[in-house]
Amino acid sequence: MATKERVSNVILQQGILPLYFNADETVSIEVLRAIHKAGIKAVEYTNRGEAALRNFKKMVGVRNVEMKDMLLGAGTIKSLQHTEDYVEAGADFLVSPGLIQEVIDYSNDKNIFYAPGCMTPTEIIAAENKGIAFIKLFPGNLLGPEFVSSIRDIFPKLLFMPTGGVDATKENIEAWFNAGVSAVGMGSKLISKKLMEQRDYGAIEKLTREVLQIIQSIKK
Repeated sequence: MATKERVSNVILQQGILPLYFNADETVSIEVLRAIHKAGIKAVEYTNRGEAALRNFKKMVGVRNVEMKDMLLGAGTIKSLQHTEDYVEAGADFLVSPGLIQEVIDYSNDKNIFYAPGCMTPTEIIAAENKGIAFIKLFPGNLLGPEFVSSIRDIFPKLLFMPTGGVDATKENIEAWFNAGVSAVGMGSKLISKKLMEQRDYGAIEKLTREVLQIIQSIKK
């Protein structure tokens, strides 16, 4: 299990947290290999179907042999049961679409990185008061960069990562970083259903590499 600091540092360094789910175990593993080849060192696998936990365990096994520098997190965590299942399966960190008190307490107790999803200042304050330093802004497409600009000064110690509505273009990514985010969460705009259906892992690797280069050029 990675420490909170290590997970946070890796996500901040790459400036992006890719996230995906595929019901097919082989596709899930091949996508993991593709984005790792592109330079990704932390990824969120979303808990979105019956196959998710089973696939995740297989991915951890492959990671332990082939990609020892890759941090594997579990996303769409919505209960303490989900948390315990994925931590037991080898998750390095946890991400939720909302703010879950039991998960905050659990992760604080075990020094596990947890990024809760927040949409309002009230939720962000609740997370901050519980010691959470890294906030997932969700859904990003509804909030937009202007929301971040408006609240940034109120929360100078927090790190923000919008998820949902982040495009793989320099203009969009730059707008988010200029507004004050520390990283962006990217799902279907990066690892699309179409590319997974086509099993075009080369295209996934290429796009991931391009997005990483865009982020590094913005951060400079």
